[in-house]
Amino acid sequence: MLRDKLRGTGVALVTPFTSDLKVDFDALGRVIDFVLRDGVEYLITLGTTGEAPTLSKEEKKEVIQFTYSKSDGRVPVVVGVGGNNTAELLNDLETLPLDKAFAILSASPYYNKPSQEGLFQHYKALAAATPKPIILYNVPGRTGRSISAETVIRLATEVDNISGIKEASGDMAQCMRILRDKPSDFLVVSGDDALALPQIACGMDGVISVAANCFPKLFSEMVRMSLRGDFKSAKAFNDKMIDGYTLLFNENNPAGVKAFLSESGMIENFLRLPLVPLSPNGLAKIREYQKTL
Repeated sequence: MLRDKLRGTGVALVTPFTSDLKVDFDALGRVIDFVLRDGVEYLITLGTTGEAPTLSKEEKKEVIQFTYSKSDGRVPVVVGVGGNNTAELLNDLETLPLDKAFAILSASPYYNKPSQEGLFQHYKALAAATPKPIILYNVPGRTGRSISAETVIRLATEVDNISGIKEASGDMAQCMRILRDKPSDFLVVSGDDALALPQIACGMDGVISVAANCFPKLFSEMVRMSLRGDFKSAKAFNDKMIDGYTLLFNENNPAGVKAFLSESGMIENFLRLPLVPLSPNGLAKIREYQKTL
């Protein structure tokens, strides 16, 4: 069921802020309407792109509830619950409003760099604390430690509700090993917008995307073409976005995507420290690129 419902494009939503750095729910509503109108298959809230580490517990609850309400059952909502303190995450799984969540997306622990056995035990503990399907999130560029293909397969086969992975290691050999050895019902999606097309060609089920915040129609149609095996058409769409992918991540995420959305009049261009808005040079490049779309 997870593979059926989360096949295609999921968008890792930004969290817009007002000039006084409060959550801008009006702008968040505009972004949700925009991406759903233009065809994404599901929403992810409280991911890295949503600046979750800078949100308070109460703000997280409010953002989750707002996303449920605004999406109004039109698409599944996946909630990000990740961190490097297993005990704190167990508390989050008990206290955050997860009743309407379709699944939990959980980034592997960052900074403390656990062993593969530590990663296995961490995710096993999370799975025991919730009946919700858990999607692993492997992003070693941020966490400092990759979840090995062997650990992914061990979790997928030994822990009932470890149900998928967002793979953002950039290691195509690792991705192919996971795709070769995984259970048939285990969801595998790309976490790299620029690699989504070739990774789908290798057998992935879609992508959890940053780019789909700002060009959801172009991106989600490219993904659907790829999933149909129409790679010639998908490549033509993808070629239009290659420079955009680079601009999105040149300085930091979500500075790039917030700059895109701000230039489109969707949100205001504010981030919470330690992140800062895109530099004037980066913003100028985005303005030039938008003229090509």
